Amino acid sequence: MIDIGSDIWRWYHNISECYYHIQITVKYRKGLLNKKVEGAIIEGLKGLKERYAMEISTIGFDQNHVHILCRFLPKYFGGQVIKIIKSISGKRVFEGAPGVKGELWGGEFGTDGYYIGTISGKGNKEVIEQYIKSQGREKDIEQLGLFEF
Repeated sequence: MIDIGSDIWRWYHNISECYYHIQITVKYRKGLLNKKVEGAIIEGLKGLKERYAMEISTIGFDQNHVHILCRFLPKYFGGQVIKIIKSISGKRVFEGAPGVKGELWGGEFGTDGYYIGTISGKGNKEVIEQYIKSQGREKDIEQLGLFEF
């Protein structure tokens, strides 16, 4: 039995209420995240819930990195989820914004590294959401993008 339609996810004998804050950086820390690239990433990540039982609730973009607040079934571990997110988003970026590939040597969109932190659904999820929303820009410069699903 799988139930991922509520705040608490049930999967066979497991119950999950854990959120993850993930930060992924563009290769070489290049400032390539513009509206076109952001749109490609967002489109690529739609449908993760149905396909992989991964739900993204908030995404924040800066010039060279992305913050994601998500949750996924405990059958995955963080590295697997990040690999899926990087693979799908990188492929979509290269398809939707082909000029980006010429800026990066080796054909990879993201760095090998990442950040992942866990957040309880009953803990400080709002603090992390506010952190993601405030990322990336000086006060007088508009933030590139913030999307809530």
